[in-house]
Amino acid sequence: MVYSAHLLPTSAETLHNDGDSLPYEFLEPAIPSQLDTDFTLLINSLEAEMNRVRLTARAKQMTGERAILVGVTTSDVDEANESMAELEELSTSADVMVLDRLIQRRPKIDPKTLLGRGKLEELLIRSMQLGADLIIFDTELSPTQVRILSEATDLKVIDRPQLILDIFAQRAQSREGKLQVELAQLKYLLPRLVIGQNSAFSRLAGGIGGRGPGETKLETDRRRVRDRIAQLEKQVDALGRQRQERRKVRSQKNLPLISLVGYTNAGKSTLLNTLTQSDVYAEKKMFATLDPTSRRLRLPYEQEVIINDTVGFIRDLPHALLAAFRATLEEISDSDLLVHVVDASNPRAIQQIRSVDAILKDLELDKIPQIVVLNKADLLDNDVITDLQRSITLDKHIDSVALSAIRRDSLNVLTERIGSRMEYAFADKSNPATSGS
Repeated sequence: MVYSAHLLPTSAETLHNDGDSLPYEFLEPAIPSQLDTDFTLLINSLEAEMNRVRLTARAKQMTGERAILVGVTTSDVDEANESMAELEELSTSADVMVLDRLIQRRPKIDPKTLLGRGKLEELLIRSMQLGADLIIFDTELSPTQVRILSEATDLKVIDRPQLILDIFAQRAQSREGKLQVELAQLKYLLPRLVIGQNSAFSRLAGGIGGRGPGETKLETDRRRVRDRIAQLEKQVDALGRQRQERRKVRSQKNLPLISLVGYTNAGKSTLLNTLTQSDVYAEKKMFATLDPTSRRLRLPYEQEVIINDTVGFIRDLPHALLAAFRATLEEISDSDLLVHVVDASNPRAIQQIRSVDAILKDLELDKIPQIVVLNKADLLDNDVITDLQRSITLDKHIDSVALSAIRRDSLNVLTERIGSRMEYAFADKSNPATSGS
């Protein structure tokens, strides 16, 4: 008997709305001598229909790549779902259309493919059905894992850090921002040049200076990347020194510095705009702000301060990116006060606070006094806000302020709180003997 089956053409909407149906269909079993199915015609018609579904979806999408998100966990599935929701938001911010999400809980991560064999086959079927261009894993992949997964699916495979780096590359506007992003990307790329996907990396470089044993193409690529990294680090350091000089000039004006910090997309730029009546670029997208922006703010009782908007943080921020942006983040080190902005409407608000605190500790900025601002409080009930404030008090041992960054009338409590905190800073900065002691 001959048993056969074929994939069913489907769209992402059909797949999600009809989750109980199988992604394939069995043909009637038959004795080989009695087979009357024209498989060539069947294959051609299936491919034509799959192509039509894919083109229809692309016409609706217009631009951007189409991706399936993949998560593998050995612990709590709920936590993995929360992380995948954040990965989907990152993907959307990168103009990627998310077709599907796939999570597998395993007792042990497969060192080669992360996924089990059955789940990998399911991923392959899903990608063929939905016409995916890209697979994004919610974890950092080794070069070997990327190669194996790419070969198994015949698709481009990237991980969470690479997606974040790509978003930064899209958002960078200033010369300093572009240099820092390129530096982070090259530091991420360098160890991944160890393994090539074909023999091109082992070809010997010819010509003058390349005769004899020569130098492999891979070694040439790595040397060029290292040279470019060294060059970029010098430029970033030079810009950092210029920034330090500007900070010295600003400090001579005896104006206290306040920095807005927080998780990406928490509303820092919106808060800055409302506080200072500015028009700093703000968008409901992750990492809309990469370049620090400073504005003057007049507080009650004729106090004046500098308020500084900074790049947003995120869980598992790539180390290379954190290192490249260290010069920019040093701007925070001179702050007299940190205003930690939190998206109170996010279900993971407490976890996001802890992620930001962990990064501040890593940067040795955790000793600077903080005020926690629960933004988007107008979207929540008072009981929810009260519970959040109680949790913050227990966790961080500091009070918090609830407000809505788009409503200027809700910011009075914050400016009063900042003003009372700044009384000491004003006293120190206006008294050279005190500040120098």
